Amino acid sequence: MFHNKKIVVVMPAYNAARTIERTYNEIPLDLVDEVVVTDDASSDETVQVAKRLGLHTLVHEENRGYGGNQKTCYTEALRLGADVVVMLHPDYQYTPKLLPSIIGLLTDGPFDAVLGSRVLGGRALAGGMPRYKYVANRLLTATQNLLCGAKLSEYHTGYRAFTREVLEALPLLENSDDFVFDNQMLAQILLAGFEIGEVSCPAAYFEEASSINFRRSVRYGIGVLATSLQAFLHRKGIARFAIFDPTGRRLDPTALPSGAAVASETSGAA
Repeated sequence: MFHNKKIVVVMPAYNAARTIERTYNEIPLDLVDEVVVTDDASSDETVQVAKRLGLHTLVHEENRGYGGNQKTCYTEALRLGADVVVMLHPDYQYTPKLLPSIIGLLTDGPFDAVLGSRVLGGRALAGGMPRYKYVANRLLTATQNLLCGAKLSEYHTGYRAFTREVLEALPLLENSDDFVFDNQMLAQILLAGFEIGEVSCPAAYFEEASSINFRRSVRYGIGVLATSLQAFLHRKGIARFAIFDPTGRRLDPTALPSGAAVASETSGAA
């Protein structure tokens, strides 16, 4: 508990066996009540390592994609009674040492969601971000701010945290199961009137750190622009979209998503 709030860190994992322990070892367990790992049908020993570390581990029978993985993560965190949920990638690209700052901005206010921004502080390129990704990040972010009526430094970080109220209010099941889920969620948060804060976050790019290839990056960029255009049309009352409908499908913390199981109940997960 931190200030009488239950804190749950979720790690959406895919082939993270070589980095998950290093990531976990830097989590401040005096602040974090539970760490949840959701394995998206990895082909390595991610599940075995997570279980050896004693982590609450879920396994997808089939790969559901990055967005689908997050849906399972957040559903389980809500089921466990989380008041604050932090998504931390298990590939050690983002430092767990920022967790106290991120958590405090949510438990004590004034924010409903917090992002770890690689752009604040100007260290993205120094951390190894490919230049084409940096340029794309800046162009997409500028466009998104214009269309969404916001002033975020970036929308594309994987280091993010939310209050329970945010996760319960958003129609997250209307979102994609692919990488664009992240941006759909931020657009939903902005249009719902929640407050987003940012902290400067160094990010490391190395062999074990997960990253999507150029082709998928292009597809992601197109999805981001489409989401931002939908947000603009929706907030101007020109059109309506299911992902922004407050009556849309929400997470159900009373049951695990279809195709997900606790690791100890999954055959072959030792």
